Amino acid sequence: MAQLSSDQFAFGGQLLSVEEALSRVGAGLSPVAETEEVALLDADGRILAGPLVAPVNLPPFFNSAVDGYAVRLADLTPGAETRLAIGSRVPAGAVAAASRPAEAVRIFTGAPMPEGCDTVFMQEDVRLDGDAVMLPPGLAAGANCRPAGEDLPAGGLALAAGRLMAPETIALAAALGLTRVTVRRRVRVAVFSTGNEIVSPGTPLGPAQLYDSNRFMLQALLRRLGVAVTDLGILGDDRSAIAAALRAAATDHDLILTSGGVSTGEEDHVKTAVEAVGSLTFWRLAIKPGRPVAMGVIPSDRPGQSAAFIGLPGNPVAVFVTFAHVVRPFLAVLAGGAPTAPMALPVRSAFPYRKKTGRREYVRVALRRGADGVIEAVKHPRDGAGVITSLTETDGLIELPEPVERVAPGETVAFLAYALLR
Repeated sequence: MAQLSSDQFAFGGQLLSVEEALSRVGAGLSPVAETEEVALLDADGRILAGPLVAPVNLPPFFNSAVDGYAVRLADLTPGAETRLAIGSRVPAGAVAAASRPAEAVRIFTGAPMPEGCDTVFMQEDVRLDGDAVMLPPGLAAGANCRPAGEDLPAGGLALAAGRLMAPETIALAAALGLTRVTVRRRVRVAVFSTGNEIVSPGTPLGPAQLYDSNRFMLQALLRRLGVAVTDLGILGDDRSAIAAALRAAATDHDLILTSGGVSTGEEDHVKTAVEAVGSLTFWRLAIKPGRPVAMGVIPSDRPGQSAAFIGLPGNPVAVFVTFAHVVRPFLAVLAGGAPTAPMALPVRSAFPYRKKTGRREYVRVALRRGADGVIEAVKHPRDGAGVITSLTETDGLIELPEPVERVAPGETVAFLAYALLR
C-alpha cells in the first residue's frame, strides 16, 4: 500500500502548469514496496525492482560480425592486394581451431574467431582464386569482428532499477541467459463512477440516463500501463454509500480513480464523501480541456496505510488529457519508475486557431500529407470536451504552450500522438 500523508497533495496556488503538475505529482510519494520474481516473459510492462547486472559477457566470445574470411592482419601486404590460401571453415556454433600463419579461414556470422585471427573481410569484398582468396588493401585491424563483452561486459550494469521492462529489455535479459527477474508488484487501482443518471452498457436506458463511458476508458488506459484494475461499478448519488465504498477500497488499493462529481455543487456527492473519510484538495491545471482535478488521501482500516484518490473532470476528452498529465506520471512513480513528459513531434498546421495566453491548450487533430509531402495537422471540426468522436476520428493532440495566442496555417506546431499518452 502507498504511504501517504493527509497533506500529500496540498496546493494553495491558483493554476498549475503542466510542468508544475508533473513535478508535484510524485513529490514525497514512495513507490510500492512489495516485489516479486517473475518469469522473463511475464516481466513485460513491469518495473524492475533492482539493478540487473550482466552475469556474462555479451557477446560471450570473440566472433565474426559477417560472412567472410578471417585473417591475421600481420599476414597482409600493406597497400597492396594479398593472396592467402583458404584453410579451415568455421560455421556458427562450431569450435574454431587455431589458424595457421599466411592462411585465411572461411568464417560465418556469429562463428568464433580462430585463435590468432584478428580481422574479417566480408565475402562480397574479396575474390576467389582457386583454393586461395584475394584480399584488397585498406582494412583496419579488428574490422567486422565483435570482441567478447563489446555490447556489455560481465559485471556491467545492464538495466537500472526502475526501468520499465519492454520487449527490447526482455531481449537483453534473455541474451544474458536470465530466465527470471525481480519486479515491483503491480499497482492496484480501483475505478468507479457515480450518478443516478448513468448506467453500464448492456443495461436498458431509462429516461434522462446515459451510458457510462469514462469508467471503461479509464480501465483501458490503466490496463495498458500494466496496472491491476478493480471495477467498482457505478455508485448512486448517496454520500454515505460512496464514503463506505471509498474506505473499503482504500484497504487493498493504492489509488482510487474516478471522474466527475467532485465540484462544489450540491449534487457532487463524491467531494463530500471523500472529505468525510479522508482529505481532499483541488488542483486547477492551466490546460484546456481539463483544468479541475481533485487529489486526496483515503485512510484504510489498516493502521498507517492509505490510498490516494484522484478525481478527474467529467467530460471524456478532459478525462483523457488529465489522465495523461496527472494519473499517468503518478502511476509511474507509484510503480517505482519515473514520470516523463511525452516528446512532441513537429508538424505543419493546416488550420488557424486563437487561444488565451496563460494556459496550455490541446487541439485534437488528424494527420495528412500535404501536396508537397510534408505532414500536416487538420483540426477536428468540433471542440467540445464531451465529443468522444473527436478522439476516435483524430490521431493526436497539438500542444499549444501558454504564451501562444494564435496559430496560422503553415506554422510548425508540436504534435503528440495518442500512442504517447496512453
